[in-house]
Amino acid sequence: MRVINAILIRNLTNFIRDRVRLFFTVFMSVVFLFIFSFVMKSSTAGITNPTNYLISGIIIMTVFQAALNNSMLTIEDISSGFMKEILVAPISRYQISMGQILSSAVVAVLQGIIILILSLFIGLSTDILQFLKLTGIMILVGITFSSMGLYLAILSKNSTNFQLIIAVITMPLTFLSGAYIPTTIMPSFLLPIIYLNPLTYTTSIYRYITLRMEQYSNAMLIKEGVAFNIHGFIITPYLGLIIVLIIGILFFTLCVNQFNKADFSKVKVSKDIMF
Repeated sequence: MRVINAILIRNLTNFIRDRVRLFFTVFMSVVFLFIFSFVMKSSTAGITNPTNYLISGIIIMTVFQAALNNSMLTIEDISSGFMKEILVAPISRYQISMGQILSSAVVAVLQGIIILILSLFIGLSTDILQFLKLTGIMILVGITFSSMGLYLAILSKNSTNFQLIIAVITMPLTFLSGAYIPTTIMPSFLLPIIYLNPLTYTTSIYRYITLRMEQYSNAMLIKEGVAFNIHGFIITPYLGLIIVLIIGILFFTLCVNQFNKADFSKVKVSKDIMF
């Protein structure tokens, strides 16, 4: 446990000290917050409370993108020699991988909380219980996609390849999740991809809690794009949450096992990439 805490504190400290990264991370999220909350309201015509509808999607996308991109820090650790120093220490690789995953998740959740707090000034309302629920969802999303990101980083074995993979994954998953554009107005031929997209269900449960839709019927949830009717089978927000949990457990297990047997001497960092 000491190893996990040490890695967590180190990566969190590095994130806080890197003021440029911290500023632009928050800045870009705020830019998206205002652009999609005010400019793209027309895409949410017929949606109850469109501003909060969009804000909730932007917050959870912030956590997703941060969690996925933070795995690049592992490749940075390899290039700087820090990872080699850890691996030669008498500690388990399982602990190291768990520390990397949790630190990436914590950084991602902190970014999400910052955007959540900023959202309170442009119309989003919440209470303590709701805030705790939303934070819990962010933690699950952070761990799930930190695990996925680290797993992909280990498999790619090259920083350039990793960035390319992240770019290819992030764009379609983000815009086909309903975070920015409701799934109810998307073309029907995209529905299979939407239903297979784990971000669809993270957005769904986060929006369900944010907009306090507990009293909505399944028909109303489907109309709002928060539940999904797949040939008569209804995927409710909480069922979607279970799906995300299963995906998180799967990638966490794959990541830890892959990290345990990875040969980091074969991981290369592009000279064009500056950390």
